[in-house]
Amino acid sequence: MRARLLDLLAGLPYRAVACSGGVDSLTLAAAAHRAAPGTTLVVHSVTPAVPAAATARVLGTAAAEGWDLRTVRSREFEDEGYLANPRNRCYVCKSHLYDAMGDLVAVAGGGHVLLSGANVDDLGEYRPGLQAAAEAGVRHPFVEVGATKDDVRALARELGLPHADLPASPCLASRLYTGTAVTPARLHAVEVGEALLTARTGVAVVRCRLRQDDVRIEVGAADRDRVTPDVVSAVLAAMRAVDPGIRTAVLDDEPYRPGRAFTLTPVPR
Repeated sequence: MRARLLDLLAGLPYRAVACSGGVDSLTLAAAAHRAAPGTTLVVHSVTPAVPAAATARVLGTAAAEGWDLRTVRSREFEDEGYLANPRNRCYVCKSHLYDAMGDLVAVAGGGHVLLSGANVDDLGEYRPGLQAAAEAGVRHPFVEVGATKDDVRALARELGLPHADLPASPCLASRLYTGTAVTPARLHAVEVGEALLTARTGVAVVRCRLRQDDVRIEVGAADRDRVTPDVVSAVLAAMRAVDPGIRTAVLDDEPYRPGRAFTLTPVPR
């Protein structure tokens, strides 16, 4: 897989990689840069929906690898269609990201192919962002070479990258149930709550989901006993310090499941 991927990347005269700070995009950016460092741009969007830790990870990797890193500010927070958190929120967000990337590469001289770190496992899920990618002419090298998430992690190890086992962590807006309005305060509260939850329990994969102003804490089935009432109270206090509108917090009745906040019917107000 590695050889096929590097051949594919080397065959693109100029490339611009969207890098969110997750394992997929970091690995693709590293591979693209190593294939052709002089003609590779790595692009990171700085918005309230991106955790500070993810931005720090991108900046640190860029410095270590010598990337030509460019940051952009996509404009989804100026779009009511995004802030309302509809079923296709991800489509709206990615459309703004790819518009910003297109503007960037146009200034850089054009000719850059836009790349994303999507892998074949992503194709089996509802991913409206893939429609935005198709409309913007974005290519998915991992998909083109048939790479799964496990393949991407294996490649990260082969390349000697430090993030091969990084837990999946989509953007902070994914923690808001469909129909729960996206606000910077809510997103920052989620970020603070999850950081505290991990620090207090030692659990790597945690979620503080918001249904309007109520927090539902999710962890894996084996970790539920670690989320004691004291921990729940501490998470609520930390989140309310950021967003006083938050009312309650509970440990969800069911264990963690990816994508639970996405619903076909928006959560009633």
